Amino acid sequence: MDFTNQLIALAGLLFLVSILATVITPRLGIPLLLVFLLIGMLAGQDGPGGIAFDNYPLANLAATAALAVVLFDGGMRTRFDSFRVGLKPALSLATVGVLVTAGITGAFSAWLLDLSLAEGLLIGAIVGSTDAAAVFSLLHTRAVSLNQRVSAALEIESGTNDPMAVFLTLALILYLQTPADFGAGAAVWMFVQQFAIGAATGLSGGLLLVRALDRLPLADSLYPLLALFGGLLVFGLTALAGGSGFLAVYLAGLILGNRPVRAAAAIRRFHDGIAWMSQIGMFVILGLLVAPSKLLPLVEPGLLISAALIVGARPLAVWISLLPFRFPWREKLYIAWVGLRGSVPIVLATYPWLAGLDQAELFFDIAFFIVLVSLLVQGTTVAPMASLLGLQVPATSARVHRVDIDLPGQSGFEVVSYRLAHNSGLVGLRAKDLNLPELARVICISRGGRMLGYREWGALRAGDYVSLLTAQSQLPALDRLFESAQQPDSASARRYFGEFIVSGSASIEELCAAYGLAPPPDSSGRTLGDVVQRHLPHPVVGDRLRLGELELVVRKVEGDRPVDLGLRLPRD
Repeated sequence: MDFTNQLIALAGLLFLVSILATVITPRLGIPLLLVFLLIGMLAGQDGPGGIAFDNYPLANLAATAALAVVLFDGGMRTRFDSFRVGLKPALSLATVGVLVTAGITGAFSAWLLDLSLAEGLLIGAIVGSTDAAAVFSLLHTRAVSLNQRVSAALEIESGTNDPMAVFLTLALILYLQTPADFGAGAAVWMFVQQFAIGAATGLSGGLLLVRALDRLPLADSLYPLLALFGGLLVFGLTALAGGSGFLAVYLAGLILGNRPVRAAAAIRRFHDGIAWMSQIGMFVILGLLVAPSKLLPLVEPGLLISAALIVGARPLAVWISLLPFRFPWREKLYIAWVGLRGSVPIVLATYPWLAGLDQAELFFDIAFFIVLVSLLVQGTTVAPMASLLGLQVPATSARVHRVDIDLPGQSGFEVVSYRLAHNSGLVGLRAKDLNLPELARVICISRGGRMLGYREWGALRAGDYVSLLTAQSQLPALDRLFESAQQPDSASARRYFGEFIVSGSASIEELCAAYGLAPPPDSSGRTLGDVVQRHLPHPVVGDRLRLGELELVVRKVEGDRPVDLGLRLPRD
């Protein structure tokens, strides 16, 4: 009983310290996942905690389950509308990119460490994929605000590239175990089996889960648990059938997150918390596995392999993968830099231990060292690099808060709040005079830090927070209503988008005539939106197009059509 109590107290202490770290580390610019990993190392055998933990099968089990939860949550947070600009490039990065990264890193590792080519390629496969937990956590912070094309490509890539890394790792382990029996044909069949079964069971499992949530009469608190264990069941059954459980659980989460289901708000809130718990537990356990003293002899080769991966293999893989797509060089460079390694390489590095390979300890220690370097170097520079490359997009929406809400017999509703800017055209109107969509209702107004009673609302003022109950389908209409129709508010927005705002329906000829410019060829009778869309088939907020000495900057997009553009004048 004493041991049991000590174990419970230790687990509570490690989780509590990790949770408290989330308050401090964002201000220091340190990735939270690195902190969780360091807490595990400090609690381990070489740290003050002195815990001797070398149970690789248990660590693999716990980390795999945690990663499945993180991917399920990541799928639920990925919106289908991000596929418009991010799906094809992300899939290219998740397949071709992982293959190129693994090949270059593996060949370099084999040469540097005097290993066979297959053993070197195994190291490359282990560290070949970006980490969903690391990418999701860093891109969803206030410090980073990227355009939709870059953020969608990075998020979808990190959620879908794990299956490729798992396939390469398992294939190379099987080859190293039985090189005479495992050839190219077996590898191709294994690839088809993993991805076909994973995709089929993930999509069908997600649809069945949606139906179960809508039809089963459960207590409210059980719907999030049904979603969680349904996702884990999809993962487990897919893996037992020979498919990729990681791909299946991500797709199941994607289907669930993009369908209006019963208790959607409770499911999202629950999974947000459980995904945090999974990340903390996963990184702390993986940190316990490593002994820092064993990493010291690997500092020189570890740094060289990390450098080859970060500044060589990853950039080349990104460049090759994105060749068919229109990504500006700045965005390619940023995607190459944010190739964060995290829990996945460490989990994959336990596979050689489980398979009993001779160099298993070397594979694990090298992978762990590379993850540390990646989180230290790349993880701490995600926001500064975005600013350096000019990819930080200022917020243009007046929306400041949104939360799902479950109504009896209804789903797909939210409470959403907007802040009125000083130049908003709504200032001076009464709430009842707002041209609201059919299913939207003002429920409260806050002014000067105080919620007003209904009789105190009066005319809207600058700085008011207006909260509404609305259907999710009507959020775009509300966004258009509350966003200012005048010049951008902040100095950063003016620097980024330009001094003026023009409508995408404005005539290109009239604008050119006003500034004494020659209209572009074949632009007669066209609008600014037509011209932008002609040069940028899938525009996103922040895209730019030169027009003589002027520059058009996309501020708002509906579908593939720019509806608002910033106009930047020539600078001295």
